[in-house]
Amino acid sequence: MIGMVRAAGAPDAAGEVVSEQIDTTASAELPALYVHVSGAVRSPGLYRLDDGARVVDAIAAAGGLASDADEEAVNLARRVTDGEQLRVPVVGEEPPASAAGGVASDGRVNLNTADVAALDTLPRVGPAIAERIIQWREANGAFTSVDDLLSVPGIGEKMLASLRDLVTV
Repeated sequence: MIGMVRAAGAPDAAGEVVSEQIDTTASAELPALYVHVSGAVRSPGLYRLDDGARVVDAIAAAGGLASDADEEAVNLARRVTDGEQLRVPVVGEEPPASAAGGVASDGRVNLNTADVAALDTLPRVGPAIAERIIQWREANGAFTSVDDLLSVPGIGEKMLASLRDLVTV
C-alpha cells in the first residue's frame, strides 16, 4: 500500500513546481484523481489532481518534462482519468503496442483514449459514430462506464450490447 503521494503544487517564485508529501492514511477528504506519472519527467510518482485535469497538469505536478522527453508523443490537452498511468517517452522511444490508437493490452478499445481509427474497427461503428463518441468524450469528460455510450447520439441498447465486450473505460 502506498502511504504517501505528491500533491500537484504551484510553481514557486523561481518557476519551479513545488511538491509536497501528503499522508493518504490521514482522515482528509479523498482527492478527485490519482495519476501515476512516469518516464521522462523530473519527478515521477503518484500525484493527486483535481477532477478535469489534463495531461499538461499531471506533467507539471511531476516537475515538468525531463530534457530528453519527447513532447510531441504526448497529447498535452487530453483529460486524465482516475487511476491512469501516464508515461512520457524519451525522444526515439517506441510506444508500447498496447498504447496504439487507444487499444488496451487485452484487445478491447478504450473509450477514453481511442481515436477515430480505433473506434472505426468496432462492429456497427463507422467514422460518423466514432466521431460522435469522441465529441461526447471531449464535451463531457472521460467515460466512467461502458453504459455511458447510451448518451452518445446514434447508440442505443442494441448497439451497446454488441459493443459491451469489445470496449473498456
